[in-house]
Amino acid sequence: MIESEKITGLISAPFTPMNEDGSVNVDRIKEYADFTANLKIVKGVFICGTTGESASLTTEERKAVAAAWTKHADGRFKVIVHVGGTSLEQSKELAAHALECGAYAIGAIAPFFFKPERVEDLVSYFKPIAAAAGKIPFYYYNMPSISGVSLSVVEFLKQGSKEIPTLRGVKFTHNNLMEMNQCIHLNNGQFDILHGFDEILITGVALGVKGAVGSTYNYVPSIYQGIFDAMAKNDIDTARKLQYESVKILDVVIKHGGGVRGGKQLMKLAGVDCGDCRLPIKPVTAEEFEQIKEELKDTEFFNIVNSYKK
Repeated sequence: MIESEKITGLISAPFTPMNEDGSVNVDRIKEYADFTANLKIVKGVFICGTTGESASLTTEERKAVAAAWTKHADGRFKVIVHVGGTSLEQSKELAAHALECGAYAIGAIAPFFFKPERVEDLVSYFKPIAAAAGKIPFYYYNMPSISGVSLSVVEFLKQGSKEIPTLRGVKFTHNNLMEMNQCIHLNNGQFDILHGFDEILITGVALGVKGAVGSTYNYVPSIYQGIFDAMAKNDIDTARKLQYESVKILDVVIKHGGGVRGGKQLMKLAGVDCGDCRLPIKPVTAEEFEQIKEELKDTEFFNIVNSYKK
């Protein structure tokens, strides 16, 4: 693997647009893709992940979302399709579909109902999924807080690289920074380790990550690009200030249901209305939406999103 194969910069994790009746609003994805492309600094999207409510979607809905994003990206940015879930056969079908659509890569979270007990089991599970996507890159989506799978990522990369020829790296959504550091340096930096926690991006960059995936990159990516830029110049003070701006915005998001429920409201304020989440995540009332707007006045959110519209 050579350095040029690795993802650098920001990959946003898009929301899945929903209609008022809870159905997927595939038509909204063209507008969303244009919005993403116009941001310029976002290099790609990681669709149908946690932020995209993948576990709440049917197989056909996930295919429709993937087809729409790959079509409307139109070569302007990379499209990574998350194909993970609890069904091996479903994941293989989604992986083959991602290849057919022209996706740049696929990713998969560990199965989160019947869980693998050993690294060998996880490798065996992912091997046919990666194979179904042909020669496009495969990323392990490591998120123990969601999957409940806390197997060694270092060992997965060691064993997985022997069985999965397309294994490119890991979307590392975990705060085990020691393990992240080990993954970054494994085999002289062989693997592409993508930082997955927006609120501590500065720590990942300090350790050496070159790329990152995040939900808030949908609407305030300039904060995070600023962190990358400041760290490259050894301007730690600026990077710290920017990370704190991120934390203030995320504090509002978390108060209102987290990156998916709360985040969809900020995406609406940024200019793309993705509706509410699918049940069991409850909808946001008009009163709560006004409260969110009020709380955001104590952050730089409106200054940043309005600057994109100029």
